[in-house]
Amino acid sequence: MPGVTDKALAACREALDRLCGENDGPVLAAVSGGPDSMALLHLLALARPMGLGAATVDHQLRPESADEARAVARFCAAHDIPHAILTPEQPITGNVQSSARAARYKLLHRHADLGGYRWIATAHHADDQLETMLMRLARGAGLDGMAGIRAINGRIIRPLLDLRKADLLAVCAEAGLPFASDPSNANSDFDRVKMRTALAGFDNVPPAMAARSALALGEAGEALNWIVTREAAGHIQQSGAALVLDVQDWPREILRRLVLHCLLQVDPGCTPRGESLDRALAALKNGEKAMLGDVLITPGARWTFAMAPPRRAG
Repeated sequence: MPGVTDKALAACREALDRLCGENDGPVLAAVSGGPDSMALLHLLALARPMGLGAATVDHQLRPESADEARAVARFCAAHDIPHAILTPEQPITGNVQSSARAARYKLLHRHADLGGYRWIATAHHADDQLETMLMRLARGAGLDGMAGIRAINGRIIRPLLDLRKADLLAVCAEAGLPFASDPSNANSDFDRVKMRTALAGFDNVPPAMAARSALALGEAGEALNWIVTREAAGHIQQSGAALVLDVQDWPREILRRLVLHCLLQVDPGCTPRGESLDRALAALKNGEKAMLGDVLITPGARWTFAMAPPRRAG
């Protein structure tokens, strides 16, 4: 009978074939040294040994992190896997988890560019997916947010979303993989840890089913974006530095996405929250101007999107 690793490897290979398709190429594994990422590295080494590299981001938030990064480096050296330890240029401040995540992906993308890696693989799994969906549900997320963790996002791939945390721990045990334990994963100050604790022993929502729902929601979002792209081509015109949207009787979600499309074209840094976007839509439908970030939207039969004039000093 196939062992735990064989079953996990089959799932990983199937996911890689689905995600990468014909765009095969070298893969950079993001390896923290924890059990999930060590299992990912092991499975990738079996599934795609050619062109595999690894990188460990040391956020320098804990005294132990440097030793953990060096432990991954030793493991990779023993298995002939190119490895790099990456550190942020600036100290992590503010919202620690959010800032660390942003720094991590920035470093991974830069290293992938330098090393010629086509893909960056992370170790997110089915339990992570369920936690993410429930956290976003608690925050009133819309369709895109409820799609959870995307299996592919640009060059980021997540080939373990069909596997449970328990599966990855079993892979580590069966393969004798060393791994470290991050104490922040037990810190109840973090929302994710609170959700994980609440879900412990609660099996009424199987993570595999949550993963199916996330996939369906993601596909629905992609379908809506396809419609928006088609509608934008026929109903958005450039007018100098501004954009003009010829408003039609669209369903609200299509209109919302077209407004977001215009905002990002005028000001790529504009990322309004759902509540502010809802208020802006309501105002525009009432014939009132709206501001989102630094973009001024003028209503009428055609909505005009332009950068707001600079405020006068004093």
